[in-house]
Amino acid sequence: MENALAEGFKGERAIVTPYNIRNYQAVNDITKQLYITHIGYYPDARYHYRERNNGTNENIFIYCDKGKGWIEYEGDRYILQENSFFIIPEKKKHIYGADSRDPWSIYWFHFKGENIHMFDTIIGKPVSLDVSDTSRQHDRIQLFNEMYQNLDMGYSPENLEYISFCLMHFLASLKYVSQYREIRKVKKHDIIQESILYMKENLENKISLSDISGAVGYSVSRLNMLFIQRTSFSPVEYYHQLKIQRACNYLQFSDFKIKEIAFRLKYYDPFHFSKAFNKEMGITPKEYRRRYKDK
Repeated sequence: MENALAEGFKGERAIVTPYNIRNYQAVNDITKQLYITHIGYYPDARYHYRERNNGTNENIFIYCDKGKGWIEYEGDRYILQENSFFIIPEKKKHIYGADSRDPWSIYWFHFKGENIHMFDTIIGKPVSLDVSDTSRQHDRIQLFNEMYQNLDMGYSPENLEYISFCLMHFLASLKYVSQYREIRKVKKHDIIQESILYMKENLENKISLSDISGAVGYSVSRLNMLFIQRTSFSPVEYYHQLKIQRACNYLQFSDFKIKEIAFRLKYYDPFHFSKAFNKEMGITPKEYRRRYKDK
């Protein structure tokens, strides 16, 4: 059974894909991972209400942009307010609706795919997003609009595939909130970022773990522990990776000889550099240059 009330909100927009398009999305190598079947925006959705005893064949994403609403799922009632979202799993009974006094405005879509499980941690529960100068809420809405506008332009394979990639990015921005906001973070108060910046500024100098820890004002043991927790690598391992990254840049975009690059990056000799590079990249510096120089 499905009950629905109050279709037709001022300024609403919505797209529902045809079944033959969904059949195509389900087998295309790219779109079958995650794809949208319905998408829309309901502003000031007064009296909005849905009741589905058997759920839907898709997962339902609801993001409350303004106002309030509620969702009943698995015996619990959740309130959605501004900057919060809920993903209702497919085939699960649910009821939801707008608050009677302060009705929500919602961005929403239905989606399916073989890789839904990648986002299990944000499905079936309310999630609130705190707002700050790093939150990038506007960027996320722009990404939603990209999905909508491309779907509005038709169902070409290119459109559908691009939308699937956008959908993965959109959901990833909700699962990995801190990573999504990284571009807006102020680095100077982040001890790991400070360490990495110090490393990057000294890739062509010979520095030790003590130098790094001293630069950021932490003990060697404390920095080592924090660095591994955050990056899964020790500071020394990370520093070595950055050196190899710089070496790749020189090999691809400069005319420095391999021995010059080795000495610039403070390796003992070209043999030591080549061995370290091969261990990290799986090919020798000479082969890397042959494959990628000026490409």
